[in-house]
Amino acid sequence: MLRASAAHFPGVGCVVGGLTALVFLGLLQTLAVQPAAPWVAAVLSTAFSVWLTGAFHEDGLADTADGLGGAVGRERALEIMKDSRIGSYGALALMLALLAKVLLLGLLTQAGGAQQAAWVLFAAHVTSRLTPLFVISTLPHVGDTAQSKSKPLAETISAAGLLAGLTWWAAAMALAISMAPDLPWLAGVLGALAGFAWTWRLLQQRLQGFTGDGLGTTQQLSELLFYLGLALAL
Repeated sequence: MLRASAAHFPGVGCVVGGLTALVFLGLLQTLAVQPAAPWVAAVLSTAFSVWLTGAFHEDGLADTADGLGGAVGRERALEIMKDSRIGSYGALALMLALLAKVLLLGLLTQAGGAQQAAWVLFAAHVTSRLTPLFVISTLPHVGDTAQSKSKPLAETISAAGLLAGLTWWAAAMALAISMAPDLPWLAGVLGALAGFAWTWRLLQQRLQGFTGDGLGTTQQLSELLFYLGLALAL
């Protein structure tokens, strides 16, 4: 099931992003008369997305920050990343990422309006679940392969799988662009690619491969920089 699912990660993004965008838009409409409405909607919709996914990707970001934040060797970094406890690097990375995400969503709402911000949220979730496929297809899996939940993914992404993921992404982006044609979507996509490239380089240099936590980190940074790219362009 995991092998079959890998090519459809962007499809998962359609579901998670679509539901989160609906919560975000519903909160904005309910709190429209309040000046703090964008920030409240951003916080609560982010909390909803974290609940919906079980903090799956956020956990990966925290573990990766703990493992790669200090000047430790490859084996020690992998050992730290498997530890369920969270350290100072992980706590800081998680706090700053969530804070930046909330503030950028509020800023995008102020700059482009409620409906456009909701479509940005939807597109960011889809795009950020496409970029991990490029990590899987270009780096080897490392770590404790006997117990790793992400090991099957290392042998999964073929050209056909990538095409399926790109098809999900292209359909979702076509919908978002048609509903909000005035937004600088290219800036968001470039931001997500920058997040992917930075994470890929970090994983390649420090671990010579990827782990499941690395995939979660790729998703989180791609989503965050998607928002940042659009905010800068606006």
